[in-house]
Amino acid sequence: MKRASITIAFLVLCLLALSALFAPVIAPYHPLEIYLEQGLSSPSVTHLFGQDKLGRDVASRILYGGRVSLGVGVTVLVISLAMGLLVGTVAGFFGGRVDAVLMRMVDVFLAFPGILLAIAMAALLGPSVTNIVIALSALGWAGFARLIRAQILVVREEEYIWAAKAIGVGSIQIIGRHLIPNILAPVIVEATFQMAYVIVAEASLSFLGLGVQPPMPSWGGMLNDARSFLLVAPHLVVVPGLFITITVIALNLLGDDLRNRLDVRKD
Repeated sequence: MKRASITIAFLVLCLLALSALFAPVIAPYHPLEIYLEQGLSSPSVTHLFGQDKLGRDVASRILYGGRVSLGVGVTVLVISLAMGLLVGTVAGFFGGRVDAVLMRMVDVFLAFPGILLAIAMAALLGPSVTNIVIALSALGWAGFARLIRAQILVVREEEYIWAAKAIGVGSIQIIGRHLIPNILAPVIVEATFQMAYVIVAEASLSFLGLGVQPPMPSWGGMLNDARSFLLVAPHLVVVPGLFITITVIALNLLGDDLRNRLDVRKD
């Protein structure tokens, strides 16, 4: 049963990614196409998920909104991982004062509640997709840096690392060839959970009006637009909320499976 759920989660993520990537091809309508006389229409054969207050096709907006939500998730993950890898590797490998300074900087970022700091940064920078990426990336790297540093501290004491140093192998070569490949397992697992968090955070910021601005669709923005029509058109809330939930659950299931497969932090 568990294997089946993991397979389903992986297939769901692949389907969501492909749907977002090929949204311009498979979307039945343009996401900004307005039909005021059909506003708040319920799901039907021609409009699978119904229409919003302006008569725009919800299914099409979901597909295009997935491009924003998943795109922000992947972009923030790549930036955060790159920054965390750099800081964590340097701190763990060289140690001493370098480690102390970098880790105190990490502690400062980890001391603040993540979503509250993201809200403050997004409000300061202004609402836009770029600013969401900046705000979430500025927070996400710290967790990766601490994890990577901890793994580097363990691996750098292995005998093959000392042997490489003894024969004169340079620090950069040791880091690139021996250290980083041997710490990827827990980092990959953490990345799946981090992406789930980023998707929820982006939806939260867009819901608060600090993220993607209308008329560009995003799952969080669609929830914000629909909250006034919860009782008369509940499908406008249910559909984007369901897509956010499915994506996050699928990512968490995939992360759990990877953790078990790679024997990382088992209970």
